[in-house]
Amino acid sequence: MKKQKIPSTAATRFLKVNKTEFKPLFYEYKEHGGTKEASKQLNIDEHRIVKTLVLEDSNKKGLIVLMNGDMEVSFKKLARLIGVKSVSLCKPDKANRYSGYVVGGTSPFGFKTKLPIYAQKDIFEYEKIIINGGQRGFLIEISTEKLKELLNPTIADIGLKEQN
Repeated sequence: MKKQKIPSTAATRFLKVNKTEFKPLFYEYKEHGGTKEASKQLNIDEHRIVKTLVLEDSNKKGLIVLMNGDMEVSFKKLARLIGVKSVSLCKPDKANRYSGYVVGGTSPFGFKTKLPIYAQKDIFEYEKIIINGGQRGFLIEISTEKLKELLNPTIADIGLKEQN
């Protein structure tokens, strides 16, 4: 694959402003391929790839969840943690409005709307993780310490192993 130019996204601009080092990674985006596809193409453990999900609670308040690629969000655990009746994934158009990104290219950096961020504790077992860079087919490798520093997420056990 030829050397690709790093795209200028809200995420890469945010990281540059915050003087954050990251390594760009590119893969061929496939509709509904998710982290499984990125993991296969980049030969990286899917557990190390972090997905950025936009959710809404029962009060229609948005929130962000960072979850290991091979896990799912436990809506029950998350709702209990934040003290609401329920949480669910946002519809793509609403997620796009909150984030400023197209679903499949959502990065937690440079979000349009400031939302609370919750991160699965397993993410921090790694020194560096892979996360979306703000565009479909574009991921970045970043240190988990820097992720914590920039986003200040609430770290909790809110995941479930994916049922295959």
